[in-house]
Amino acid sequence: MTVNDSDQAALGRTSPPTARVVRILDFLSSTPDERFTLAELSRGCEISKPTCLGIVTELCAAGYVARDEATKTYVLGPAVIDVGLAAQRGHQAGPVVRDELVALSDRFGTICNASAVVGDKIVVLESVAPPGQEAPARVGQTFPFAPPVGILYLFWQSDSDLERWLAGDSVLPTDLDRDRLWELARGARARGFVIEGMRADQMRLHTILAGATAHRLPMDVRRLLGEMAAGLGDRLYFTGEPQELSSDDEIYLIATPSFDADGRQSAVITMYADRATVHHDPMFLGAELRAAADRITASVRGRDPFVSLRAGTSH
Repeated sequence: MTVNDSDQAALGRTSPPTARVVRILDFLSSTPDERFTLAELSRGCEISKPTCLGIVTELCAAGYVARDEATKTYVLGPAVIDVGLAAQRGHQAGPVVRDELVALSDRFGTICNASAVVGDKIVVLESVAPPGQEAPARVGQTFPFAPPVGILYLFWQSDSDLERWLAGDSVLPTDLDRDRLWELARGARARGFVIEGMRADQMRLHTILAGATAHRLPMDVRRLLGEMAAGLGDRLYFTGEPQELSSDDEIYLIATPSFDADGRQSAVITMYADRATVHHDPMFLGAELRAAADRITASVRGRDPFVSLRAGTSH
């Protein structure tokens, strides 16, 4: 066996003890404001109490978990802060990205984000909000990259990437209309951006999907979230025809990609336009967002592999 073959074989191996450590850290990070007893950790992570105790004892010694001696509960420890800051530095958006987001936010009074897929997670890289508004996700926050969460990150990747995502395990029990999603992908590539109209309650669903994989969510709650998220594709629009945008939509989420030098999607740039305060046509906003993403791509000498598809599409 060659070295490369050995490396490939090693990639297929798993470590159940390590998986249990990760499970505990994921559980604690899913609700960082809460504290849990050993019994709650054991039950929520589906790990026996003796094994769970051994893991959290080591994590406490290293500072990754802290124990409140008065209540005998556990919470994430201070060592996680240093790890998080180091990871954030490694995946920070460049200054050009922030400059473009600030310019868009200032000009249109909108919340603007940049995020990317890192491993099996979606990571928020940058976020800018006008005064008095709160962004739906904070820098460094992660979301599961599995159906039905993350479709916006697949539209401008390869067909094989989209098919792999569709074949992956769902974070919520839901059925997705594959034909509809392929249709949406073709439209997104031709237009260069997508517009999703939603009500305020649907917007809140976006924010709570980040915790949809929490081990302690009851199955009936996960099923309900899945049913709510199942209509994802029905709210995505590309042609900009007035009849396609519902008068009930209170918020427009507009998204477009930036690319690296190899033509791979490097980030997704999003804009949240609240119709109560933002009165610009959403197609105009999409075109402006697309132009900002093009400048970000150009700043790293990137290449948009779908630019030829947009040549005959007016914005």
